Amino acid sequence: MAFEPPPRLVRALGETAPAGDDWLARLPGTAERAVARYGLTVERVQVPGGRSGLVVLVARADGTPAVLKLVPERSRPGSERAALAHWAGLGAVRLLEPGSAEDVADGVLLLERLHPDVSVRSLPEAKALLEAAGTLRRLWVAPPAGHAFETVAERTGRQAEAMRAGAAAEPEAAPLVAAALAARDGLLGVPGEPRLLHGTFRQSKVLSGERLPWLAVGPDPVVGECAFDLARLVRDRVEDLIATPSGAAVTRRRIKRLADSLEVDMDRLRGWTLFRAVESGVRALRVGRPKDAELLLEFAGWL
Repeated sequence: MAFEPPPRLVRALGETAPAGDDWLARLPGTAERAVARYGLTVERVQVPGGRSGLVVLVARADGTPAVLKLVPERSRPGSERAALAHWAGLGAVRLLEPGSAEDVADGVLLLERLHPDVSVRSLPEAKALLEAAGTLRRLWVAPPAGHAFETVAERTGRQAEAMRAGAAAEPEAAPLVAAALAARDGLLGVPGEPRLLHGTFRQSKVLSGERLPWLAVGPDPVVGECAFDLARLVRDRVEDLIATPSGAAVTRRRIKRLADSLEVDMDRLRGWTLFRAVESGVRALRVGRPKDAELLLEFAGWL
């Protein structure tokens, strides 16, 4: 079978690929080796798929449905593998194989099959937020002893440097960048015990399953406070929020509802929501997605 990467994946990886990167060119061979290694039968490549790796629907030798995921090193597949192993299926898709040295080198993960076309996003908004929040709560566990996960301070520190550079190149974004960086400075003292976080949680990252109604997929794990993880969920369906005259009021209510239901500080949630929205907006400007940037920065202005 030809392992043709979906256009969405090609575009997304093209935005972040370092010079000379040939992961996409090597991808068909990598996929073929993984299929042979596990004796898999390929059904199809998932389209449109994700933005960080190739997702292939497969069956194991015993007929069990599974998913073969291949991820470039810059998307931190080792970190994803470690988080899924630690969660052990609690609130998240189950890792079916611990991974050989070759799997680790190739960024290969063999996962349980969920229903890839049915996410929480398909539910009415209020129900979607409720189910997504419940899934997220199950993921917030203590990280393993001696873990090597990136911390919130480390990740946002890297992002802050890129935001400063972006503000210099796009002066109209500078006031929001300054506000977001100030918010981050005031949020770095973590209240309570740090938790293992999904890192990129949103409604589309929660898929229908058999073991449990909803399970999270595609983590980019990080260790820190829960409000950071919840911040990306606040702006879900941002295009709908922007199109609504009461979008700002809806956002404020959403922040309060999520903070209350998951017992996080509302001001900290608002601050991380601001930082993450501005960071995403500035990044969208940098990679040539001005419409996305406009939506994100307008949303950030409400905060």
